[in-house]
Amino acid sequence: MLDRLDLLVIGECVADIVRLPGAADQVHPGGSPANVAYGLARLGRSATLLTQLGPDDNGRLIRDHLATAGVEVRTDGATAPTPSAAVTLDGAGRAAYTFAITWTLDPVSLDRPPHHVHTGSIAAVMEPGNATVLGAVESLRAGATVSYDPNVRPELMGDHDAAVRKVERCVALSDVVKASDEDLEWLYPGQEPQQVAERWRATGPAVVLVTRGGDGALAVFPGGHVTVDALPTDVVDTVGAGDAFMSGTLHALASRGLLGAGGRKRLRSLDRDTVTDVLRHAAASAAVTVARAGANPPDEAELAEALTRL
Repeated sequence: MLDRLDLLVIGECVADIVRLPGAADQVHPGGSPANVAYGLARLGRSATLLTQLGPDDNGRLIRDHLATAGVEVRTDGATAPTPSAAVTLDGAGRAAYTFAITWTLDPVSLDRPPHHVHTGSIAAVMEPGNATVLGAVESLRAGATVSYDPNVRPELMGDHDAAVRKVERCVALSDVVKASDEDLEWLYPGQEPQQVAERWRATGPAVVLVTRGGDGALAVFPGGHVTVDALPTDVVDTVGAGDAFMSGTLHALASRGLLGAGGRKRLRSLDRDTVTDVLRHAAASAAVTVARAGANPPDEAELAEALTRL
């Protein structure tokens, strides 16, 4: 039985319409924050998702999907259509996205304060709902640790310089930040990911993680930096891989008492072995996900089995 730790994820749900050459479209529940909440619940964590869902087939599909893992869904009552994304996969399983999305989140009262808050992706940058997200993070962070994943979607980011400022504001509010090397290349073209991660860490976070696809992952923390290799696996598609990495990270940190207001100080004195082990858990979580279709992260048993192969 895992220790009770209330994890709140704030962000969008998206119906991913996956298109493969020569095959019929398939609809999968998605949205980066929704995937993280689902991944946490699959790993036995108490996860609440604050989001928007339309009263349509896609909304019902996503709500039912989240319920299978035990995610508590809270919405602001908006009735706009559930956001969707056409996901086109190439021969290597790499995903390209075309979005139909609005994000107008209004404030929602919570039954209890969370121990940790995660946000990112579209929800943290798309107006007008991003103001509600940032307001919630700012009001809750006194009693909770915060994590953030920019999960950059260039088509939705708007003006580049303004988007960078929004991302950097979220980074500064966070204790744990995860980004892909592709995110960083769009935000800071031509700059080395480790240098960006070190610069970000200096603005507030205790640890910054950078995923590098098949080249593994990097973590920058007060004691320096560490890297881990990707787990060899047959890739079906990469949908949700970064989100599974994020939920695996938070699960590992929670297991070590490193989340919650009481964990914030301990996060800032992480040792190399602990960071390496957290990265291993995150990489294993992502490896399970890319080996099957859609954003389908591991449960506890699947994660434990994957770790034996690292």
